[in-house]
Parts: sequence; C-alpha cells; structure tokens
Amino acid sequence: MARYRGPKNRIARRFAANIFGKARNPMLHKQNAPGMHGAKRKKKSDYGAQLEERQKLKAVYGMMSQKQLVNAYKKALLRKGNTVQLFLASLECRLDNIVYRLRLAPSIFSAQQLVSHGHVQVNGRKVDRRSFLVEPGMVVAIKPASRQMKIIQIAQENVNREIPDYLSLEGDKSAGKLVAQPQMDQVPLPLPINVPLVCEFLSHTA
Repeated sequence: MARYRGPKNRIARRFAANIFGKARNPMLHKQNAPGMHGAKRKKKSDYGAQLEERQKLKAVYGMMSQKQLVNAYKKALLRKGNTVQLFLASLECRLDNIVYRLRLAPSIFSAQQLVSHGHVQVNGRKVDRRSFLVEPGMVVAIKPASRQMKIIQIAQENVNREIPDYLSLEGDKSAGKLVAQPQMDQVPLPLPINVPLVCEFLSHTA
C-alpha cells in the first residue's frame, strides 16, 4: 500500500491546524492559506462543504484513499447501530492509528511505516497490514527487538499527547490495549470534522 509523500505542511495550513502532530507546528510562521498572499475563498456549495470535510478526515487518518473511506463506510452500513459512530470507530481502530494514539510513533505517518516494516505485533503476532482493525481486548505492541528505536523512544517521551480513554498502556509503555470501542465524543480529532456530512458524501458513492 502506497504511503503519502506529498507536502504535509501545506495540508496543515489549508485547514489551519497542526493535523499531523508535528513537533514544529506548521502554523507558527505561515498562518495564511496556501496560494498568493493566502488565497481568499468563496462561499462553498453543499457539495464543496462535504468535499472539504472528507478531505479533513482523510488527512487526519494519514491521507487515506477514497477507496479506503468508501470501504469503511460500506462495512459500517452493514452493521447494526449508528452508522456515523461505527464508521468513525472503524477508522479509529485501524492498526496504524492505534499505534499512533498509544504514543508508539510520533506521527500517523511514522505509525504507518512501523506497521508496514513489521515492527508491530497484535496479541504477540506480527501484523504488517496498516488497515488491520483492532478489536477490544487486543494488545498492540512494538516487538521487543524494535523497542530501542529512537523514533519510538521520542514518541514515548511526548507526554503532552494524551492517550484516549478507550486505550490503556501496559508494561514498559511499549504496548497497549484497546479496552472498548471508541465513542465519537472520545476521539481526539485535531480539528472539527463534520463526520455525518462525510457519511452523506460517501453515501452517494458507496
């Protein structure tokens, strides 16, 4: 699965938020939107508003593809319960995102790389698929041979980033457990996102 390698700071400035949790906040020195002198934006149509919310959600979860979002939405539709809640929970429970939320990686992109390179275990077994869905009770850990990696140690030292209530750290902070399915009001999104509007947009393509 291809990783996003495009300009991350430009995306952060577009949405006026440090979306990717970078140590050097891209908003500190360039607060204007991308474009000549910070391009002025016209009032968005309903479609434009839906599109922007979708772009925000894609960015927050590591520049997911449209196909990945649609697949997650389709699976949420098939389950009993609140589709919007189930959809967001499925994104939040992706293995790469759980690794990031547990402070085992400094960014969602670092988490993707750690998973893809085989540094992450689930219930003691290596899983290198970033889209793997973690279920309540599963333990996600950095494999013992990888725990001294500098990128992991830097992430663990960043106590400013709180771990959500639906996760718990275990042992030497190199492992953690999903204790319950995330609820919408528990998910620490770095900027406001109208998830129901995203679902409305995806309903026309699913």
